[in-house]
Amino acid sequence: MEQTALHRGTGLLWIEAVNSNPNGDPDQASDPRIRQDKHGVISAVSLKHKIRQLIAYKEGALWQEISEELGIEEKDWNHYDILEQKETSRVAVKKLAPDEFLYRFWDARVFGTTFLENKEDGSFIHTGVAQFGLGISLSPVEIERMTTTKEMPAEEGKGKGMAPLAYRIVPYGLYMMPFFINATMAGKTRCSALDIELLLRILPYAYQETASYMRAQVNIRHAYYVEHRRARGGYSDFKILEALTPKSLLNDAEEPAKSIADYDTEAVERRILQLNQQMDQKAGPVRDLVES
Repeated sequence: MEQTALHRGTGLLWIEAVNSNPNGDPDQASDPRIRQDKHGVISAVSLKHKIRQLIAYKEGALWQEISEELGIEEKDWNHYDILEQKETSRVAVKKLAPDEFLYRFWDARVFGTTFLENKEDGSFIHTGVAQFGLGISLSPVEIERMTTTKEMPAEEGKGKGMAPLAYRIVPYGLYMMPFFINATMAGKTRCSALDIELLLRILPYAYQETASYMRAQVNIRHAYYVEHRRARGGYSDFKILEALTPKSLLNDAEEPAKSIADYDTEAVERRILQLNQQMDQKAGPVRDLVES
């Protein structure tokens, strides 16, 4: 894939959870995360972990298909290693020179890291090029808990295993997670346009391809993205995010939504058309990465 200049980017993920736990809270016995106002939360850390998993799994069909589409040859796969994973040897990584470190680890170039910040030759990377905000549900969410059983008991002599109230889910939640591409940091992390294009290609599959028992129906319904015409941006991030965020159709703001039908998605489609006109010559049109 031809290398191009990196520009600012503004994006918004619509993460939809149906009878699932999109992000467990270890401080609350793995209940789905919620704020004091009962709105659900998905941390950026949890999403980036899934992206890292998919890129680290070079034997997987997703990596092989996308790397081929982007023209990333197998001999260059070591340029897309993942730093933040259990298999990483901290001792071995700390022996790498900064140039070697940046060449090898895709997630350090894209997300940043403090892994080597104490090297004797000066401070290393702190922040990265891609930044994800908290995913917050548009409406309050309910939490349901259920005891489940399994055929293999946890103790000898027991008939079946039981997990009391271990199945903890939200019946429905639509979460908005903003993300940004900060081209200014690219020089420091040596992040390329190809690095970011890989992120954008992988992003729609972050939940679909890492589904689990507790996240069987968590998916990205829309992954809206706007690339600005300049590195420093050309249009307000806030106006873009406001236009892309749906409004609730429910009369009671405290009522949990039951499905996507409880949101005015048609109004978003109309606002996208208006936004594209307003951003003309300042930023590219709104793309939905899910449908690209």
